[in-house]
Amino acid sequence: MRHAVEAHDLVKDFGNVKALNGCSFTVDEGEIFGLIGPNGAGKTTTLRILGTLIKPTSGTVTVFDVDAVHDPDKVRGMISYLPEEAGAYQQLSGEEYLRFMASFYADGGAEVNKMVDEGRLISGLDDRLRDKVKGYSKGMGRRLLLARALMVRPRLAILDEPTGGLDVVYAFHIRKMIKDYAQNQGVSVVLSSHNMLEVDFLCDRVALIDRGVIVAMGRPVELKQRYTAENLEQVFMEATKLG
Repeated sequence: MRHAVEAHDLVKDFGNVKALNGCSFTVDEGEIFGLIGPNGAGKTTTLRILGTLIKPTSGTVTVFDVDAVHDPDKVRGMISYLPEEAGAYQQLSGEEYLRFMASFYADGGAEVNKMVDEGRLISGLDDRLRDKVKGYSKGMGRRLLLARALMVRPRLAILDEPTGGLDVVYAFHIRKMIKDYAQNQGVSVVLSSHNMLEVDFLCDRVALIDRGVIVAMGRPVELKQRYTAENLEQVFMEATKLG
């Protein structure tokens, strides 16, 4: 199977802090891949490297065989990146925001309309898209931003803590949106989360990262069998020898 992402021996230093320390993994085309671990483990740094926002200190990373360090513009044309703290323009309506963002990707008005229609379906916000973003709850805003990230049909969607800070109902809806879209559209997804139970449900494969190093990787069911664990939290504790 072709790889959507190949990362090999990624190292990232921020001064005296080593955020990544030889991080290697692959993401298969069409799968949902979860990068999970506690806060400060290196998840966001890894996603920012994949998204071409920062360069690794050393190591290599390719997205659909394109070098993300040496040809970032080409990679950016294939991906969509949703940061954990992303926001939308508060004075626009939800539909105006989707239309504005679609204009950067579409060739003309017909394609803009198609993307906006897609965003409307993904978000599930219906008539609330007519309201200004400043009146949205956090969950509604996150659904709008996820719609923005997916409506352009990227080959790779990079999602940093897509359900962070959301209540159970909104988190469930976001997870369903991601899973349905990946299955129906064939989009590859890399997401980060510190919620290991959530990732167990959502991801085809996962990599557990701790202090900048991948400590275990595989399908959730395989990892639980390997470590004789009931859930991924127990897998993580065993893999890092903290349990």
